[in-house]
Amino acid sequence: MEDLKSKVAYLQGLSAGMDLEKESKEGRLLSSIIDVLGDFADSFNELQEAQGQLEDYVESIDEDLYSLEDEIYEDRPGIDEDDYMEVECPRCGELVYFDRDIVDDEDVIEVTCPNCDEVVFVNDETFASADEPEPLEGRAQVEHEDDL
Repeated sequence: MEDLKSKVAYLQGLSAGMDLEKESKEGRLLSSIIDVLGDFADSFNELQEAQGQLEDYVESIDEDLYSLEDEIYEDRPGIDEDDYMEVECPRCGELVYFDRDIVDDEDVIEVTCPNCDEVVFVNDETFASADEPEPLEGRAQVEHEDDL
């Protein structure tokens, strides 16, 4: 950013060395252009500083959220990761996780991708999915399809 300010200062020096009369049309125009460039450099510097502060603030919020998620999800009894299924969205490739009980539900339930809203699973036999639901990787595998 200082490079931009130094360039504006260089232009001011060049214009002063040109011996243009400040009251002439060309002198006023050149002086006004250099003033505007200086204002742009100052504004850009302020925006850059504000952006840096915002990035620091978002990073601290992200760290706090990560810590909070660890505390919340670590201390929740009764959450068993074997109770979830995963399906890859055929449109965007996002992995979608859902409760394994949806497969056995009597009502027709559609599971949609949170990223692109594509239907990735419907719990009736008429829905043909490109990717069948699978247990979470590294978890207990279902031995028989009837166990779903």
